[in-house]
Amino acid sequence: MSTDLQKPTIQTPPVAKWQGLWELMRFHKPIGTWLLAAPTAWALVIASNGWPETTLLIIFSLGVVVMRSAGCVVNDLADQDLDGHVERTRTRPLITGAVTANEARVLLGILLFLALLLVLMTNPFTVLLSFVGAGLAMIYPFMKRWTHLPQFVLGAAFSWSIPMAFAAVTNTLPQGLWWLFAANLLWTVVYDTQYAMVDRNDDLAVGVKSTAILFGQLDRRLIGFMQLVSLECFVMAGVSFQLGLPYFISIAAVGTLFLWHQWLIRHRDREGCFKAFNQSKWIGLIVLLGIVGQFAR
Repeated sequence: MSTDLQKPTIQTPPVAKWQGLWELMRFHKPIGTWLLAAPTAWALVIASNGWPETTLLIIFSLGVVVMRSAGCVVNDLADQDLDGHVERTRTRPLITGAVTANEARVLLGILLFLALLLVLMTNPFTVLLSFVGAGLAMIYPFMKRWTHLPQFVLGAAFSWSIPMAFAAVTNTLPQGLWWLFAANLLWTVVYDTQYAMVDRNDDLAVGVKSTAILFGQLDRRLIGFMQLVSLECFVMAGVSFQLGLPYFISIAAVGTLFLWHQWLIRHRDREGCFKAFNQSKWIGLIVLLGIVGQFAR
């Protein structure tokens, strides 16, 4: 990776400090929050055999928002020397000067402290697991400098709420949850590779690594392979937890959406790849509806 990149000067209208902090935490782009919330909700409902305890639902809902925000802040701190050279990220608050690096570090500390307070309201097993999740969230932004597989680290980070939810509800980690974990991890790699395809040319220019770059012209085929294996893992999770027809109908619907996303990215253009990524929020919702439908019968 080139080491002589200089932070460019970006001319943008001045914004209020609160707006800069809001954008730093990506509150104006909530799709990431939903993509993190979806597997959390799946696990809470399955572990609870229906509607989760209200206290746990509130703790995990707030935890999703806080940790997604913290992940965005640490990502921008890690990438502040790169984001100005990438078309999609050149107007982020740390690049425009709307937020300083020190202000971002203070915000990160506050968010991590809030996350700790939330998890301390669960049980010791969940608290222990939370340190693994926080570690994954903190190291992910640096993986794109060291390996072409940062999407797999993100997948593990976005899936870690699954064992945490089971630990919080049952104080155990049943084997079936790892099928759900694997399904979500692979699905995360799929949509984040589609996302990385949007930035591929810029990333090549600045030396950032990603699965989109690693896969090259095999990107669609390897995405398709991971979509297929993800579906198989979803099926095995359903079998392990003895989920019924509503769940398996939802997985069939996910398979249909996967095919549609393959069509969207067929030309590898920025618009199509971003559209496929953006529609991934519906996959999380469809799976959740299938799980809820199972316990609502």
